[in-house]
Amino acid sequence: MSKVVPLTQAIRDHVHDGDLVYAAGFTHLIPFAAGHEIIRQKRRDLVLARATPDLIYDQMVAAGCARKLIFSYSGNPGVGSLRIVRTELEAGRLQFEEYSHFAMIARLTAGASGLPFLQMMPLGTEDLIRANPNYRKVVDPYSGRELNAVPALNPDVAIVHVQRADAEGNCQIWGIVGEQKEAAFAAQRVIVTAEEIVGEEVIRSDPNRTLIPSFVVTAVCHVPHCAHPSYTQGYYDRDNVFYLQWDKISADEKATQAWLQEWVYGVPEREAYWKKLGSEVHHRLAVKVRMSQPVNYG
Repeated sequence: MSKVVPLTQAIRDHVHDGDLVYAAGFTHLIPFAAGHEIIRQKRRDLVLARATPDLIYDQMVAAGCARKLIFSYSGNPGVGSLRIVRTELEAGRLQFEEYSHFAMIARLTAGASGLPFLQMMPLGTEDLIRANPNYRKVVDPYSGRELNAVPALNPDVAIVHVQRADAEGNCQIWGIVGEQKEAAFAAQRVIVTAEEIVGEEVIRSDPNRTLIPSFVVTAVCHVPHCAHPSYTQGYYDRDNVFYLQWDKISADEKATQAWLQEWVYGVPEREAYWKKLGSEVHHRLAVKVRMSQPVNYG
């Protein structure tokens, strides 16, 4: 049965005020279009979780969507601080939980596996343990060694961007693979945004790329260019120019709100956003064709 719906409908039906939202993707495949739609629909009091908040959560915090962040690194990758997130954290207006990258993924893995917590070796996390009471100590029943543990993370909704999916929600990803699979299996509801909606025969022709199966997916949305200014391997490059521009925009509250008015509230959906970026940006982010070698599944 087809699960394809417009992104506006998926957000309206499955993202509610107060939800714990996990927008997946590590550098690659960050679902910016879904974040912008959440802003347009004025969702409030969200708990936003990501391994790295990236610019999408800086923008959502600026729009007043969040009451809390759960993260494992907060920065504008390759540039510096997330200015808005940092300002809100330091002012005490935004609650937060901070983890190591490994601990954040361990939380999702526990959630995806139906476990209450997951343990890890106690390496380099003493400062985080002192700052975050969700870190606990457990004893290895085999060796008696003391380990760190973190609780499972089970988002109300996970949003995952993929290169292609079929109408039922079987999803394929290639390039950098982040925590998309774990987030999808851990969440109560899963919204998939896809560069392409393809036939079942395409998915079946390359089963090893299918990381997320249809039975965990709630809604599928066809959203080309969803990840900009992040990137989608094989479709468009990372917009490093914008990451630098955002550092300057976000340093000024009026400039930030003006950007949101023009680029989020001022465009109805992603197609209009991409068109508004213009041909120079399209050309700059265009990628070359570099096909992988075929394999014989016979």
